[in-house]
Amino acid sequence: MSNPPPSTEEEYGVTTLELFFDLVFVFVITQLTSVLVAELSLLGLLRVTLMFVALWWMYSGYAWLTNTRTPVAAGHRLLLLVGMGGFLLVALATPHAFDGGGAWWGVGYLIVVLVHGGLYLQFTPKFIRVLPANLIAAGCVIATGFVDGALVYVLWALAVFIPIAMPYIVPPGGRFLLQASHIVERHGLLVLITFGESVVAIGIGVAGQDLDLELAQAALLGLALVAALWWTYFAGDDERTERALAMADSGRRTQMVMYGYFYAHIPILIGVIAMAAGIKKAMGHMYESLHAGPSVALAGGLALYLLGDVWFRRIMGIGPSATRPAAAALALATIPLGAVVAELQVVVLVAILAGALVLERRPAE
Repeated sequence: MSNPPPSTEEEYGVTTLELFFDLVFVFVITQLTSVLVAELSLLGLLRVTLMFVALWWMYSGYAWLTNTRTPVAAGHRLLLLVGMGGFLLVALATPHAFDGGGAWWGVGYLIVVLVHGGLYLQFTPKFIRVLPANLIAAGCVIATGFVDGALVYVLWALAVFIPIAMPYIVPPGGRFLLQASHIVERHGLLVLITFGESVVAIGIGVAGQDLDLELAQAALLGLALVAALWWTYFAGDDERTERALAMADSGRRTQMVMYGYFYAHIPILIGVIAMAAGIKKAMGHMYESLHAGPSVALAGGLALYLLGDVWFRRIMGIGPSATRPAAAALALATIPLGAVVAELQVVVLVAILAGALVLERRPAE
């Protein structure tokens, strides 16, 4: 087992500017949910996944940046605000990113890349080795605004693949001294805000309807599903994750953060996006049968989230995760229930999560 890092390691919390930054990023998540609601199909999921992974790469880059250097200087704070402006442009262009609006999406992404690269180069000149890959990715997305057909998807795939592959081909050099508490808090708060998007989806789903007992029950049932999801991620697990990262040496910790908070969180967050799309569609029809799309989004989103969570826990070595693959399989088995009545599917999904949580905690009692 690796020895814990020296006690002289500086620890600090997430700043209000970082939280402000995350609120803008979550607006992008909201837009991705809307894209999936409008195109609730495999094609829609492909589009959302390509956009999300490209954005998640750069969000993670900003999280690592502010983990390394707290944004206290006025110039650094102003640059982060400019980066937020880039994310805002991306969010506004997201609904039409695959329908001729890719150029604006790419321009926003280019701003995000330039700000991130400019700040990182002030702290470590070796970052210049991987910066070209991010610039090429932005160029690929801008180019999608001037082509059509299958070439659009090829360019988007390159925009996702090139930056992720580059550090393995051209290592940035040196080690990242990542602060465990900051990484856990930053990503935990982002996941929490993303759960809030599911709550917003409940409100949007029932908008324009008169509040009565049935509508209130539907909304509370949707909230219960999101609350159960929260319980699976938090409720003490963040403290155990922080301890696991703090006990790892710098090299091992960097690997854990990369694989746990970048790769494993892709299915976690896409799962939440898909589930939010299903909730938004189901809320107005809770006592009716669902079409296949919303039913699959509800069950498939939850299953994807649970599998990503299992992956994350195994990387961090925190457990428990044995019950969660079974819960994911049971969630997928609820898809036919949505064709009967939406309420039945949501009730069973809540029961599956609750049962998994009870089983996981029973030995500790």
